Amino acid sequence: MSASGLAVFDRSIQTANVWLDEVMADHGPDRQRAWHILTAVLHALRDRLPVDLAAHLGAQLPLIVRGAYYDQFEPSIMPDRSRSADEFIAKVSEGLSGTRPVDAVDAVKSVFDVLSHYLDPGQIQKVQHALPEDVRRLWTGATVQ
Repeated sequence: MSASGLAVFDRSIQTANVWLDEVMADHGPDRQRAWHILTAVLHALRDRLPVDLAAHLGAQLPLIVRGAYYDQFEPSIMPDRSRSADEFIAKVSEGLSGTRPVDAVDAVKSVFDVLSHYLDPGQIQKVQHALPEDVRRLWTGATVQ
């Protein structure tokens, strides 16, 4: 029998915990902090993508992570027109403001690595190509072609 009574929830929680474990490997053993890092970076990424691509990316996320991804989603103001990595990093820093200090660049790289590791490479490539070159350089986990 599953812990929650629904196997889909149990799988989603298990997958989210694997993702959080990878973030914690880079930022220390604090699961709540890892959750904040994951959601702050995903929100900045989501808001920078065209709406259709943001939706396609969201569809590939584990159910529980997808819920956080769409929290405070405002498609009418997308995509954010920021062009520089500094602006992207500032948005991530803003999302991390309620946690212990985290280097936002390291946070971005950690989450980008997790996405590269677990999501479809074709989808990752589309997401990368939708980002300004300056932001794309932060994506070290997969080759941008």
